[in-house]
Amino acid sequence: MKKRVVSVLLVVMFTASIFAFAGCSTSGGSADVVKLGFIGPMTGDAAIYGSSAEEGAQLAVAEINAAGGIDGKNIELVAYDSKADQTEAINAYNRLRDQDGVVAVIGGTLSGETLAMKDIMVQDNMPVLSPTATAVEVTQAAPNVFRACFLDDYQGQAAANFAATTLGAKTAALLIGTGNPYSEGVSEAFKAAFTAKGGTIAGSESYGTADKDFSAQLTKIKEMNPDVVFVPDYVQTVGPILQKAKEMGITAKFVGADGWDGVQEEYADAAQGNYFTNHYAADSPSETVQNFITAYKKEYDKVPNSFAALGYDAVYAMVEAITAAGSTDSADIITALKATDHAGVTGTLKFDEEGNPKDKEVTIIKIDGGQLKFDSTVVNK
Repeated sequence: MKKRVVSVLLVVMFTASIFAFAGCSTSGGSADVVKLGFIGPMTGDAAIYGSSAEEGAQLAVAEINAAGGIDGKNIELVAYDSKADQTEAINAYNRLRDQDGVVAVIGGTLSGETLAMKDIMVQDNMPVLSPTATAVEVTQAAPNVFRACFLDDYQGQAAANFAATTLGAKTAALLIGTGNPYSEGVSEAFKAAFTAKGGTIAGSESYGTADKDFSAQLTKIKEMNPDVVFVPDYVQTVGPILQKAKEMGITAKFVGADGWDGVQEEYADAAQGNYFTNHYAADSPSETVQNFITAYKKEYDKVPNSFAALGYDAVYAMVEAITAAGSTDSADIITALKATDHAGVTGTLKFDEEGNPKDKEVTIIKIDGGQLKFDSTVVNK
């Protein structure tokens, strides 16, 4: 990793931590290294999410180490591939705890794998900061679990507000992945918020995880003739849906959630002119955003997606908490996380009593000419 320049404030914090750590517990870290765990899919259909989040996390680690690390100790990110499989995720967490001696975990990346590990992590009182798991249940009854991303219900509400207010939609159809907590959760929130805005749900269709042909569902949706079709799912599913919808001549606008990030890479034509909710926009004029993008492109020779930005923010927030705690003791880190106030790439990160971000802006992205373009922001009130 190449050295990066970080803010003067962070350098001062890390320098000050040299004194704060004197005499404090450093269980879980060696004499020279503080280990953080990372869990997410880095192979398979969902690899775009885990790999991106891990790259953002590794970039943050490199920058922080270049600034002196924590009390002169380098941070090591120990990353495991969950393969988007719940059993693999649990096994990875057990290795991080038992073999690698991590002091905290950045992950999981997907909601399903994070929920699978949740009970064990709660029993262990492991400090956990998921960059991207959006399911509502992830942080419920889990005082040691936090997240950097907004929740499924929050972005579902934002998508509904955008559809009704900005797009002027009066009717909407839902296309939902059954057995997928992410798809089901965001859809429920969209439905409630859209009807509260005076809109009508024309109907809903569902598909299973093994489905590859969505002709039957889209035929019924076309007959409904809705103004918008809401499809919250991941790229590997959304792309073929949009492609089939285009082939069938469906003219309704499609609206999605953050799982769409990256859909333009293989499905630019099919996704043209449609919208989705996201955590940040790469074309934002924010100096913080642009500095991150410059560093990421220099390191990986590509533009970062929102999962990379959230992985980056999650590491910085966790390290700031460890620094503020002056300790690697689990209880001390968790207490410090509750007081986090981190100005990140994806917005200001402060946590409510359940470990969820407070009042984060939702960015609306439009796919245009094969590019993801900033459209607007929504803050639910």
